[in-house]
Amino acid sequence: MLLSAAVRACRRVPAVAAFPRTRSWTDGPGTPPLRLSSTVAAPYYRRMEYQDAVCTLNTLQTNASALDQVRRERGHPEIQLQAMRGFLQRAGLKVEELDHLNIIHVTGTKGKGSTCAFTEQILRNYGFRTGFYSSPHLVQVRERIRINGRPIEKDLFTKYFWQVYNRLDETKESHGGTMPAYFRFLTILAFHVFLQEKVDVAVIEVGIGGAYDCTNIIRRPWVCGISSLGIDHTSILGDTIEKIAWQKGGIFKPGVPAFTVKQQEGPMTVLQQRAEEIGCSLSVCPELGQYQSLGVEPVKLGLAGLHQRSNASLALQLTHCWLQRRCSTEAAVESAAGFGGFGTAPVFEPSPRMLKGLAETDWLGRNQTLTHGGITYFLDGAHTTRSMQACVRWFSEAAAQHETNTTGSLVRVLLFNATGERDCAAMLKLLVPCHFDFAVFCPNITEAIATCNADQQNFNVSVENMLTRCLDNQQSWRVLNGREEKPEAEFLIGDGLPLVAEQRSATLVFPCILSALRWITQGKDPVLSDPSKHLIPVKVSVNAKAAPLRAASNIHVLITGSLHLVGGALKHLEPSLAS
Repeated sequence: MLLSAAVRACRRVPAVAAFPRTRSWTDGPGTPPLRLSSTVAAPYYRRMEYQDAVCTLNTLQTNASALDQVRRERGHPEIQLQAMRGFLQRAGLKVEELDHLNIIHVTGTKGKGSTCAFTEQILRNYGFRTGFYSSPHLVQVRERIRINGRPIEKDLFTKYFWQVYNRLDETKESHGGTMPAYFRFLTILAFHVFLQEKVDVAVIEVGIGGAYDCTNIIRRPWVCGISSLGIDHTSILGDTIEKIAWQKGGIFKPGVPAFTVKQQEGPMTVLQQRAEEIGCSLSVCPELGQYQSLGVEPVKLGLAGLHQRSNASLALQLTHCWLQRRCSTEAAVESAAGFGGFGTAPVFEPSPRMLKGLAETDWLGRNQTLTHGGITYFLDGAHTTRSMQACVRWFSEAAAQHETNTTGSLVRVLLFNATGERDCAAMLKLLVPCHFDFAVFCPNITEAIATCNADQQNFNVSVENMLTRCLDNQQSWRVLNGREEKPEAEFLIGDGLPLVAEQRSATLVFPCILSALRWITQGKDPVLSDPSKHLIPVKVSVNAKAAPLRAASNIHVLITGSLHLVGGALKHLEPSLAS
């Protein structure tokens, strides 16, 4: 198969020479030398490149023992935190050290990343040195670990990666050969980076859930936040929103103030009960418009979409509370941290720095618009039904606004993919009223070439499974649009990778993101016309279907369903992000 060579190439971690393991190196000025002693061959930090580190990191995706361990732990989720503490200790860190990071811990089903982005930007505007850990990444894995709003530099990522990896690797024999899985490792790495870089505050986004998420080894955050709740990751968190709320409330800590946005009655009751059991105050954030009632100027947000208003309010409360503890002279009113129980968070007058932070927040892949000549890309990583509802509202408004400023013919295209256990049909149903002229489906594969693109690799699902999912999504779209007959494969390309196009339907399936984008744009986007990027030839009959695209003066493309899809698209649409 065409892509199998690429997968094999990326799975091969570059060979590393055997060095005597007794050596020292210095992390930087003022940092004492770190010494390790071993006779085992290991990577030598200064000679390894960024891609070597990322390829080695990716081996943790397919570590058989790690995957078996995760499956076992799903029945006993408390074991996850116990294992995480063990890995942290093996990496040379202590849980107590994390107390010095002055952490803001945030979970939720949707909006937690945006809330963290607002929060980090505000605190950076106050002059604090910020650390920000989030997931997933869009283009490069180092995006997950940010210092002062910027992804950690490649050389620093490489240096810190090998420090942590080596410590874990040389202790694995005495721990049954175990290594932490991908997300666990990155969480440990983030803590290590933030401690070494001496950040003033660390904004930590939960991965999945809360109670048993590996970020929840944090003992003493300064404040906790829960964004909007919904149904997602049901095989791990539970099949009702109340069960999910119980998991999310697991990040609460005794005596640590917690804030949430307005929730449905059921999950709100669960959160209140969790706060009472754990022993912390829980406050519900006011509507964003209520801050303006104090006479401040209208609150402007750097992130588009009405749903961002609740995220911004949560960020205001989190930063306000954190500032009260850090430097009470910089906040306008007393913090809500002192009261117990459940209530409404106080409305306060946001400072100019807070307002500036909200307005300047940038969070790629969420309600993002890019214009390349006559082509406008609308990118949103919505991957649940609730987030897709918000995406549809945003796209409808944003596309309509762009249409008022354009002349000539217009074609609308949907580029969609979804992964995991998501209800694709439910999400696609929400997109039908947007009236797309074409629906294009592709897997989260950036380009179908046999080269290593380590940052975008996912070894936990096969290419065949990804393409089958795309074909299922195509059929769902056809059924939703009243075309129930199953399309036939028009032809096969690249040793069995199908490019499906049915003569009577404006739906297509492509083998990679670049192929899909090239077909949609029909040479009108010079950013995508790099001749060095190899593409599998498309049949004349398929190119003929693109006649409306070639004739259109304007093309609007909504890219949604998966943050990984959005990230793969951004790699091609914004090449600077991959440099």
